[in-house]
Amino acid sequence: MQSEAKVLIVEDDAVMLRGLKDNFEYQGYQVTTAANGEKGLELALSLKPDLIILDLMMPGMNGYEVCQSIREAGLEMPILMLTAKSQESDIVMGLKLGADDYVTKPFGIRELLARAETMLRRTRKQKQTEHTFGDCKLLVESRQFFRSGEEVELSPKEFKLLEFFLEHQDRALSRDWILNQVWGHDVYVTDRTVDRFVTTLRNKIEPNPKEPQFLRTVREVGYKFTCK
Repeated sequence: MQSEAKVLIVEDDAVMLRGLKDNFEYQGYQVTTAANGEKGLELALSLKPDLIILDLMMPGMNGYEVCQSIREAGLEMPILMLTAKSQESDIVMGLKLGADDYVTKPFGIRELLARAETMLRRTRKQKQTEHTFGDCKLLVESRQFFRSGEEVELSPKEFKLLEFFLEHQDRALSRDWILNQVWGHDVYVTDRTVDRFVTTLRNKIEPNPKEPQFLRTVREVGYKFTCK
Protein backbone atom coordinates (compact mmCIF):
# COMPACT_ATOMS: atom_id res chain seq x y z
CA MET A 1 0.00 0.00 0.00
CA GLN A 2 1.15 3.53 -0.81
CA SER A 3 0.91 6.49 1.55
CA GLU A 4 -2.48 8.18 1.44
CA ALA A 5 -1.68 10.79 -1.16
CA LYS A 6 -4.64 12.70 -2.56
CA VAL A 7 -5.37 11.88 -6.20
CA LEU A 8 -7.89 13.61 -8.46
CA ILE A 9 -9.03 11.64 -11.52
CA VAL A 10 -10.77 13.59 -14.30
CA GLU A 11 -12.29 11.26 -16.92
CA ASP A 12 -15.59 11.43 -18.86
CA ASP A 13 -15.82 7.67 -19.51
CA ALA A 14 -17.83 6.36 -16.53
CA VAL A 15 -16.54 2.79 -16.76
CA MET A 16 -12.90 3.86 -16.95
CA LEU A 17 -13.39 6.42 -14.18
CA ARG A 18 -14.78 3.77 -11.85
CA GLY A 19 -12.00 1.33 -12.70
CA LEU A 20 -9.29 3.91 -12.08
CA LYS A 21 -10.87 4.96 -8.80
CA ASP A 22 -11.05 1.38 -7.55
CA ASN A 23 -7.45 0.61 -8.46
CA PHE A 24 -6.01 3.75 -6.90
CA GLU A 25 -8.06 3.30 -3.73
CA TYR A 26 -6.87 -0.30 -3.49
CA GLN A 27 -3.32 1.04 -3.41
CA GLY A 28 -4.20 3.29 -0.46
CA TYR A 29 -4.70 6.62 -2.22
CA GLN A 30 -7.41 9.12 -1.26
CA VAL A 31 -9.31 9.45 -4.54
CA THR A 32 -11.65 12.19 -5.76
CA THR A 33 -13.24 11.97 -9.22
CA ALA A 34 -14.75 14.32 -11.78
CA ALA A 35 -16.63 13.35 -14.93
CA ASN A 36 -15.94 16.55 -16.86
CA GLY A 37 -13.35 19.28 -17.19
CA GLU A 38 -15.30 22.00 -15.45
CA LYS A 39 -15.78 19.94 -12.28
CA GLY A 40 -12.22 18.69 -12.49
CA LEU A 41 -10.84 22.23 -12.53
CA GLU A 42 -13.09 23.23 -9.64
CA LEU A 43 -11.87 20.30 -7.53
CA ALA A 44 -8.23 20.87 -8.49
CA LEU A 45 -8.38 24.48 -7.31
CA SER A 46 -10.25 23.73 -4.09
CA LEU A 47 -8.67 20.42 -2.99
CA LYS A 48 -5.14 20.97 -4.29
CA PRO A 49 -4.49 17.21 -4.65
CA ASP A 50 -1.03 15.68 -4.69
CA LEU A 51 -1.55 14.25 -8.20
CA ILE A 52 -4.03 14.75 -11.05
CA ILE A 53 -4.89 12.06 -13.60
CA LEU A 54 -6.38 14.04 -16.48
CA ASP A 55 -8.13 12.82 -19.64
CA LEU A 56 -7.43 15.16 -22.55
CA MET A 57 -10.34 14.45 -24.87
CA MET A 58 -13.49 15.51 -22.99
CA PRO A 59 -16.57 17.40 -24.18
CA GLY A 60 -16.92 20.97 -22.97
CA MET A 61 -13.72 22.00 -21.22
CA ASN A 62 -11.06 19.59 -22.48
CA GLY A 63 -7.96 18.42 -20.67
CA TYR A 64 -5.71 20.95 -22.37
CA GLU A 65 -7.80 23.80 -20.99
CA VAL A 66 -8.00 22.25 -17.54
CA CYS A 67 -4.23 21.77 -17.43
CA GLN A 68 -3.53 25.31 -18.59
CA SER A 69 -5.96 26.80 -16.05
CA ILE A 70 -4.40 24.80 -13.21
CA ARG A 71 -0.93 26.08 -14.06
CA GLU A 72 -2.15 29.65 -14.51
CA ALA A 73 -3.57 29.42 -10.99
CA GLY A 74 -0.04 28.73 -9.72
CA LEU A 75 -0.61 25.09 -8.72
CA GLU A 76 2.40 22.84 -9.25
CA MET A 77 1.17 19.32 -8.43
CA PRO A 78 2.12 16.71 -11.07
CA ILE A 79 -0.40 16.12 -13.86
CA LEU A 80 -0.51 12.79 -15.72
CA MET A 81 -2.37 12.98 -19.04
CA LEU A 82 -4.58 10.20 -20.39
CA THR A 83 -4.98 10.41 -24.13
CA ALA A 84 -6.40 8.23 -26.90
CA LYS A 85 -4.22 10.13 -29.33
CA SER A 86 -0.76 8.92 -30.15
CA GLN A 87 0.26 11.79 -32.42
CA GLU A 88 3.39 13.49 -31.18
CA SER A 89 1.97 16.99 -31.68
CA ASP A 90 -0.93 16.32 -29.27
CA ILE A 91 1.40 14.98 -26.60
CA VAL A 92 3.81 17.90 -27.02
CA MET A 93 0.93 20.38 -26.67
CA GLY A 94 -0.13 18.83 -23.38
CA LEU A 95 3.40 18.88 -22.04
CA LYS A 96 3.87 22.50 -23.08
CA LEU A 97 0.70 23.47 -21.23
CA GLY A 98 2.13 22.06 -18.01
CA ALA A 99 1.47 18.32 -17.90
CA ASP A 100 4.31 16.22 -16.50
CA ASP A 101 3.77 12.86 -18.20
CA TYR A 102 1.30 10.97 -20.37
CA VAL A 103 -0.15 7.51 -20.97
CA THR A 104 -1.78 6.58 -24.25
CA LYS A 105 -5.03 4.60 -24.21
CA PRO A 106 -5.34 1.68 -24.02
CA PHE A 107 -2.86 1.33 -21.18
CA GLY A 108 -2.05 -1.21 -18.47
CA ILE A 109 -3.17 -0.23 -14.99
CA ARG A 110 0.15 -1.39 -13.52
CA GLU A 111 2.03 1.01 -15.77
CA LEU A 112 -0.27 3.88 -14.80
CA LEU A 113 0.08 3.16 -11.08
CA ALA A 114 3.85 2.89 -11.40
CA ARG A 115 4.09 6.21 -13.22
CA ALA A 116 1.85 7.84 -10.63
CA GLU A 117 3.97 6.61 -7.74
CA THR A 118 7.17 7.72 -9.48
CA MET A 119 5.77 11.22 -9.94
CA LEU A 120 4.64 11.43 -6.33
CA ARG A 121 7.99 10.16 -5.05
CA ARG A 122 9.82 12.75 -7.14
CA THR A 123 7.55 15.50 -5.81
CA ARG A 124 8.11 14.45 -2.21
CA LYS A 125 11.87 14.65 -2.69
CA GLN A 126 11.60 18.12 -4.19
CA LYS A 127 9.53 19.56 -1.36
CA GLN A 128 11.36 21.95 0.91
CA THR A 129 10.99 22.10 4.67
CA GLU A 130 10.19 25.76 5.11
CA HIS A 131 9.99 27.86 8.27
CA THR A 132 8.57 31.39 8.09
CA PHE A 133 8.34 34.15 10.67
CA GLY A 134 7.87 37.88 10.20
CA ASP A 135 9.43 38.73 6.84
CA CYS A 136 11.91 35.85 7.18
CA LYS A 137 12.03 32.39 5.60
CA LEU A 138 14.37 29.48 6.30
CA LEU A 139 14.67 26.72 3.66
CA VAL A 140 16.15 23.67 5.36
CA GLU A 141 17.13 21.42 2.45
CA SER A 142 18.76 24.14 0.35
CA ARG A 143 20.32 25.75 3.47
CA GLN A 144 19.05 29.22 2.58
CA PHE A 145 17.73 32.10 4.66
CA PHE A 146 15.74 35.03 3.26
CA ARG A 147 14.65 38.31 4.79
CA SER A 148 12.27 40.61 2.91
CA GLY A 149 12.88 38.47 -0.18
CA GLU A 150 16.65 38.97 -0.08
CA GLU A 151 18.99 36.10 0.75
CA VAL A 152 21.01 36.65 3.92
CA GLU A 153 24.15 34.59 4.55
CA LEU A 154 24.22 32.56 7.74
CA SER A 155 27.22 30.64 8.97
CA PRO A 156 26.67 26.86 9.31
CA LYS A 157 26.36 27.19 13.08
CA GLU A 158 24.01 30.19 12.83
CA PHE A 159 21.83 28.21 10.44
CA LYS A 160 21.76 25.18 12.73
CA LEU A 161 20.97 27.35 15.76
CA LEU A 162 18.11 29.13 14.01
CA GLU A 163 16.72 25.82 12.75
CA PHE A 164 16.89 24.45 16.30
CA PHE A 165 14.99 27.43 17.70
CA LEU A 166 12.33 27.17 14.99
CA GLU A 167 11.83 23.47 15.74
CA HIS A 168 11.31 24.26 19.44
CA GLN A 169 9.16 27.36 19.30
CA ASP A 170 7.55 28.77 22.45
CA ARG A 171 9.72 26.64 24.75
CA ALA A 172 12.18 28.03 27.27
CA LEU A 173 15.51 26.47 26.31
CA SER A 174 18.45 26.38 28.70
CA ARG A 175 21.89 27.34 27.45
CA ASP A 176 23.22 23.90 28.39
CA TRP A 177 20.57 22.13 26.31
CA ILE A 178 21.17 24.43 23.35
CA LEU A 179 24.91 23.74 23.60
CA ASN A 180 24.41 19.98 23.69
CA GLN A 181 21.90 19.91 20.84
CA VAL A 182 23.58 22.39 18.47
CA TRP A 183 27.28 22.05 19.30
CA GLY A 184 27.28 18.48 20.66
CA HIS A 185 28.61 16.90 23.83
CA ASP A 186 32.14 16.41 22.52
CA VAL A 187 32.85 20.08 21.76
CA TYR A 188 34.11 22.29 24.55
CA VAL A 189 32.21 25.57 24.47
CA THR A 190 30.71 27.76 27.19
CA ASP A 191 27.40 29.50 27.82
CA ARG A 192 28.95 32.67 26.46
CA THR A 193 29.26 30.96 23.08
CA VAL A 194 25.48 30.65 22.90
CA ASP A 195 25.07 34.30 23.92
CA ARG A 196 27.46 35.48 21.21
CA PHE A 197 25.70 33.49 18.50
CA VAL A 198 22.30 34.68 19.67
CA THR A 199 23.51 38.26 19.38
CA THR A 200 24.75 37.81 15.80
CA LEU A 201 21.56 35.92 14.90
CA ARG A 202 19.38 38.71 16.28
CA ASN A 203 21.21 41.21 14.10
CA LYS A 204 20.18 39.18 11.05
CA ILE A 205 16.58 38.26 11.90
CA GLU A 206 15.18 40.93 14.22
CA PRO A 207 13.54 44.20 13.08
CA ASN A 208 15.12 45.77 16.16
CA PRO A 209 17.88 43.59 17.67
CA LYS A 210 17.92 45.67 20.89
CA GLU A 211 14.26 44.83 21.49
CA PRO A 212 13.96 41.24 20.21
CA GLN A 213 10.59 40.25 18.83
CA PHE A 214 11.36 36.61 17.99
CA LEU A 215 14.45 35.43 19.88
CA ARG A 216 13.79 36.42 23.47
CA THR A 217 15.86 36.04 26.63
CA VAL A 218 14.38 34.01 29.48
CA ARG A 219 15.99 35.21 32.70
CA GLU A 220 18.06 32.64 34.60
CA VAL A 221 17.22 30.01 31.96
CA GLY A 222 18.28 30.83 28.41
CA TYR A 223 16.20 31.70 25.37
CA LYS A 224 12.80 31.22 23.80
CA PHE A 225 11.86 31.64 20.15
CA THR A 226 8.33 32.76 19.41
CA CYS A 227 6.56 33.93 16.26
CA LYS A 228 3.59 35.39 18.15
